[in-house]
Amino acid sequence: MDDRPGDRVIGTAFRTAFRSEDLPSTGRLAGFDDFLRGGDPPMRATSGAGADFRALARTRDLGPLRLLELTCSPSVLYRTAPLIRRSDPGLCSVVFPLHGALTVSQAGRVAALRGPGLTFYDSARPLRLRITGPGPATLLRADVPRSLLPLPARRIDRLAGILLPGRTGLGALLTHFLTDLAADPRAYPAADEARLGAVALDLLAATLTHHLDTSPAAPPRGRGLLPRIESYIRTHLADPDLTPRAVATAHHISVSYLHRLFRARGTTVTALIRQGRLERARRDLADRRLRELPVHRVAARWGFRDHSAFTRAFRTAYGVPPHEYRRTRTQ
Repeated sequence: MDDRPGDRVIGTAFRTAFRSEDLPSTGRLAGFDDFLRGGDPPMRATSGAGADFRALARTRDLGPLRLLELTCSPSVLYRTAPLIRRSDPGLCSVVFPLHGALTVSQAGRVAALRGPGLTFYDSARPLRLRITGPGPATLLRADVPRSLLPLPARRIDRLAGILLPGRTGLGALLTHFLTDLAADPRAYPAADEARLGAVALDLLAATLTHHLDTSPAAPPRGRGLLPRIESYIRTHLADPDLTPRAVATAHHISVSYLHRLFRARGTTVTALIRQGRLERARRDLADRRLRELPVHRVAARWGFRDHSAFTRAFRTAYGVPPHEYRRTRTQ
């Protein structure tokens, strides 16, 4: 797409990669979803904003590092196992809000970002990033090739989805530096692009190394594992590819071991996923603000691929079909 007027400074400016206002209101979310699917790394998007959905994505390349500044209506951006199998560009990313709030979930951990703070994630793992609202949020993301970080992948994995401080120390240096690059790209000449990228890469590596060296060792396998798995399921219910195998893979355990953990609770992984999705759908159907969102979209929003299967499961769980439930709750 063309850059916005005034954005073009040779070699240093942000490039407008997606702007929802370029599309009719009914096609903005679908257009944004297509944009994310074609990105690096490929992702997907869902939102309850309907025709009010807005998004603006701008990018800037600094040598091996790419910056993405995204302003977006409340929504969920996610990366699933099938997307990873289709394409993994081998990227590590640090993300933090410039305005608003977001929640990032990966590896069974959840980082809620509502102020100074940042988190880290890896393109090789399923991911869920939720812009929590109530209004739009602006986030800044820096992507670097995993191979350029001077840290073993198994060590870096320990920090995925963990809230890291951004008010003091190396985290503050990193977020301030990246924010300055986003705020005034014209402050740096084009000839310094590669140097700026190298500085950002060094700061990111130093920040991760510091937190790896100061964080406590991970608990032995099995200790607290079930609560982490349950938390992971709750934060990934919108992902239609959330299955027992996907849950097991995300926690580096076998599917049979996963089933044994849940048998001790007298339930199954599949039942917990279905119950969680039905409860989220029930809550949305009772929300007056979502009355214009079709029932099949509510179902899809919470991971149900088949509308008739959703209707049957909803009737079994709550005694009435979803259309009738909505009518009695939103009159």
